[in-house]
Amino acid sequence: MTSVALSGAQAIPIEDSDDLLRITPLGAGREVGRSCIVLQYKGKTIMLDCGLHAGHEGINSLPFFDLVEPETVDLLLVTHFHIDHAAAVPYYLEKTPFRGRTFMTRPTKGVFRWLATDYIRVTNTSNSESTALYTEAELISAHAKIEEIDVHQQTEVNGIKFTAYNAGHVLGAAMFLIEIAGVKILYTGDYSREEDRHLVPAENPGVSVDVLITESTYGLHNHEPRVDRERAFMKQVRDVVRKRGNCLLPVTALGRTQELLLILEEHWSRNANEMDKVPILFISALGKAGTRLYRNYVMDMSQRIRRQLNRTGRNPFDFRYIKTRTGLGDVPDSGPCVVLATPGMLQSGVSRQLLERWAPRPENALIITGYSVEGTLAREINNSMEDIQALSGGRIPLRLAVSNISFSAHVDGAQNCAFIDEIRAPVVVLVHGEENTMMRLRANLVDKYKGSNYELTVHAPRRGETIELRFRGEKTARVMGALATKVPADGAVVAGILVEKDFNYRLVGPADLLEFTGIAPVVVEQQQRVPYASSFELLRLHLEQMFGELPLTTETSSEGVTSILRVYDSVDVTHAPWRTYVEVEWESDLMSDMAADSV
Repeated sequence: MTSVALSGAQAIPIEDSDDLLRITPLGAGREVGRSCIVLQYKGKTIMLDCGLHAGHEGINSLPFFDLVEPETVDLLLVTHFHIDHAAAVPYYLEKTPFRGRTFMTRPTKGVFRWLATDYIRVTNTSNSESTALYTEAELISAHAKIEEIDVHQQTEVNGIKFTAYNAGHVLGAAMFLIEIAGVKILYTGDYSREEDRHLVPAENPGVSVDVLITESTYGLHNHEPRVDRERAFMKQVRDVVRKRGNCLLPVTALGRTQELLLILEEHWSRNANEMDKVPILFISALGKAGTRLYRNYVMDMSQRIRRQLNRTGRNPFDFRYIKTRTGLGDVPDSGPCVVLATPGMLQSGVSRQLLERWAPRPENALIITGYSVEGTLAREINNSMEDIQALSGGRIPLRLAVSNISFSAHVDGAQNCAFIDEIRAPVVVLVHGEENTMMRLRANLVDKYKGSNYELTVHAPRRGETIELRFRGEKTARVMGALATKVPADGAVVAGILVEKDFNYRLVGPADLLEFTGIAPVVVEQQQRVPYASSFELLRLHLEQMFGELPLTTETSSEGVTSILRVYDSVDVTHAPWRTYVEVEWESDLMSDMAADSV
């Protein structure tokens, strides 16, 4: 039984050595790539994202998994399907001792399978089997273990509550609000607050948040308005094709590519007289499968897409002007044409082959439309370069025009700061940003709120660095059943049984235990044999000197008469003259145990 002094909000201060929340980036700590953030609190461990680094290969591209024992991880929550957030999931599920549960939104799981398949294909064409991280069979096995969740669906696993919210970044992208023992952590993953042609913007969960873990990809840099970006993008494309040049757009197979396809399709349909003869090719091994997936998930997209479907009766991803291909066979030898080709970082594949083919001719153009990871050709290439390294060796002159018009669906500096101000979490942890970019954003936030009524602490941990945050060990117990029928006065003591399950506390009386907690009370019958060889009269004398007059009952058998003394109406002391001991029996509870000890 537990006695609790009740006063005010009935909060019970408890010193708990497990009050530290530990946050460790195994990847994406002062870098962009291999996102993998680990939370540890109250004996629970959650991994947020599990991606690879596009600038590295094989084992070197993995997060630093060895910093956390996989068998201790309870949950793996994946925000979206991009390689840098999800491609290490099969490795972690199949090649480590991890036995927790893995969750993605329904669209993320659907697209992830195809994107990971493409990753295996590309990896195996450039690496030997010994350096490939996992096989197709391991991917299939891992994919079957992933559980689907819906946006706004709260799920609870072993006391960990989590809810997915729209993140806007790509189809199915989610933020996760995680709650452990009353502490709420919001992890944004990659997010966008702009509504474009097919995605809804990221949403504010609208609850009080203790810790915000947010991307910092663009730091303080601000994007041009979307309308201006689209106008500049289409002007460059038109200028290239009017000069009968070829326009190369290196892209990922799925994600922001579908937004570019919608923009190009819309422009071609509005200017059919001029553009009808100019082919648009989307070259990717996943192109057709990806387009089918997007057709199937239209109802998970923006209102704009759904209104277009209702108005025209035609799925917006049934393209008239865009042809999807798997190889270079249909690419014309001379322009004009527009080609979207994978991979987006130009490290290999069709996009790299076309770049090397078209680089020497000045009428051609390369437009980088997304965020480029440090250490990749897409990041390094610019108009001041005279040549590039060919995959086969040697150098190729670089005479085509190179430009960057970002359609990357990440928040810019102003949008990120506005979201941080909306959430107003007392602790902000920056991840997914290069060091200089991230540290400038951190300094700006610290300076902005210094001396204001928003007390903000900003952390920017390195990869592998753990930050520790202490939260008060304050717990509230709900008084239930018969104990709750009368409101006690301040300072009064209420005795009951305190039951804890998954960080929820209930105080109930023994009679209400089964109804309110599902715990069935049991009776423990105790029996002790105490050596004794003297008479019953002497035994009775000593017991009555201690406890007063005791009731006596007798039982007769063929061996003789057995005498039973009752102490405090709860403890039976049994004496039989032919035995060398007395038996002490009672049903265990606080008072009976004390009486039995006295005997």
